[in-house]
Amino acid sequence: MQLIKCLIIEDEPSAQKILQKFINEVPFLELIATCNNGLEAYEQLNNNTINLIFLDIQMPKISGLEFYKSLTNKPEVIFTTAFTQYAVDGFDVNAIDFLLKPFSFERFLKAVNKAADKIFVKNNVQDDSILIKADKKTYKVNQNEIFLIEAFGDYVKVITDSKKLLTNATFTSILEKLDASKFIKVHKSFAINLTKIEIVEGNLIHLAKHRVPIGATYKKEFLSIFKSN
Repeated sequence: MQLIKCLIIEDEPSAQKILQKFINEVPFLELIATCNNGLEAYEQLNNNTINLIFLDIQMPKISGLEFYKSLTNKPEVIFTTAFTQYAVDGFDVNAIDFLLKPFSFERFLKAVNKAADKIFVKNNVQDDSILIKADKKTYKVNQNEIFLIEAFGDYVKVITDSKKLLTNATFTSILEKLDASKFIKVHKSFAINLTKIEIVEGNLIHLAKHRVPIGATYKKEFLSIFKSN
């Protein structure tokens, strides 16, 4: 899994602990170091590859904005502050996002997902992976490992080689993220990975230990695609 290497630059111990906790809960983030101010951060940036900075705007010695503007090779940045008036200044330097303290884990996830989209594209990461939120975490899942997705009440099950994820994303939104040449809807509640099919028997599709029904309205299109592969 490609990891986003992070640096916290924050002078408040309580804010440091919250950011550390949130970062540790996201599988594709790796915390390299926590710094109390920008001057400490220069050493970390010189000695490590950093993809993303969580940067407090109000700090002693040098403000977060002044520090970031001083960098020659700028990692992506998410600013944090307790003061809304700094938001415009933050976006003037092309910040990924601006987190107003105190912020929730959900709001943090929204910001880091935006960062991940930009960083993975910038680093030319082409690994057929999608991001799935489940269990208050964000999972980076390779599409090739997915057997099927299933609408399950107000949730969607994403079933892979090694895990079952239950997400509150919509069935349609998950399906839209997947490669249309590999994934097809075969029932109002199921979409499958065509490459995982082992047997088609009557109105059932066998994918390893999984059995998926074929809906009447989807059967003709499915059989046409299946036979042409």
